[in-house]
Amino acid sequence: MKKTILLLITSMLFGCYAKREHINKLDGSQISKSELTIKIQSLIEVANVAGISTTIFNNNKTVYQKSFGYANLETKDTLTAKNVFYSASLSKAVFGYLVAQLVVDGVIDLDKPLYEYLDKPLPEYEFGNERKSYKDLANDKRYEKITARMCLSHTTGFPNWRWMTRESDFFREGKIRFLIDPDTRYYYSGEGIQLLQFVIEKITNKNLEELAQEKVFQPLHMDMTSYVWKEKFNNKYCNGHTSNGVVIAKDRRDRANAAGSMETTTEDYSKFIQHLLEQTEIKSEVTNLLYESNIRITSKTQFGYQAWQDIDENDSIELSYGLGWGLLKSPFGKGMFKEGHGEGFQHYSIIFPDKDIGIIILSNSDNAESIFKELLEITIGDTYTPWQWERYIPYNHRK
Repeated sequence: MKKTILLLITSMLFGCYAKREHINKLDGSQISKSELTIKIQSLIEVANVAGISTTIFNNNKTVYQKSFGYANLETKDTLTAKNVFYSASLSKAVFGYLVAQLVVDGVIDLDKPLYEYLDKPLPEYEFGNERKSYKDLANDKRYEKITARMCLSHTTGFPNWRWMTRESDFFREGKIRFLIDPDTRYYYSGEGIQLLQFVIEKITNKNLEELAQEKVFQPLHMDMTSYVWKEKFNNKYCNGHTSNGVVIAKDRRDRANAAGSMETTTEDYSKFIQHLLEQTEIKSEVTNLLYESNIRITSKTQFGYQAWQDIDENDSIELSYGLGWGLLKSPFGKGMFKEGHGEGFQHYSIIFPDKDIGIIILSNSDNAESIFKELLEITIGDTYTPWQWERYIPYNHRK
């Protein structure tokens, strides 16, 4: 009897240990942590990725967190989960969550025109920087149609940035303008996010950094995350790298920009994603708002001239957009994703709440997106991310 009990206990302990040593994929298959580490190391070497840091979630908990490569190729500083990354457009994902909280709190209505929150017409506001002014909209009343939902769903009709053409080339005049009527088509726009930030700061009489610290960073103990540069980031950040491995000097931003100024670490952003998984599981009002589909996406790519070409290739995943997050459907439930792309930095995160599975990929290399497709497949079995729409062309497919 004692021998039987001992064998049973041993079997149970071994089973628990085995589970800890493996990562569950969406389809129920597994990969060992040691095997995954070897595969990721091989990928970054063959694709010349300077550095990459990833976190994988099973059962809404971190089961794998590891960094590869360098924080700086010149100094050969090893990249770690504590290094501060420029997060690029992951800033929008956090902003979407922040705005959803304000909606639940009754501070702002997603469908009330933003101009109604202002004391005077939007074009009459003075900005110290002409690149932020809206005076060029004085004779275009379409701005009065724009709502918070449109800003977060990228349907304002604005270009990504006013100094860009509709094909994402340089626009010398740099005037704010409408490319299309509001609420008619998905077209990624940092300008829309920036407008919403301006209005929210007016409504609350607080700047974005104050709001983010109060509503997100401090409650989640994201002590190394901020929309503006902090002195404590010095000597802890990683540099971006070009596709040729050239180190890019660090840009320290002193103005908060909801569209793309946030600095964070792998450890901190993992806290944020884990919180979202937990909140989604309990069907919180905030995540219900975040992941409600507001616009179906039919464009061939997210950026460039093909963003104006309509296709049906992503109909099978019902590609769409919520409040600052992309949405898709899979045999394993809904997927919520957000990417980040800046000079020398490329990131991606996706969660599948019905399976309690998710992943974060942060990289300080312009080559990183070339391994995202394969990395998503080998880590969590994600073959649903629209990598062609994202233009994540694999390294071994590039000419």
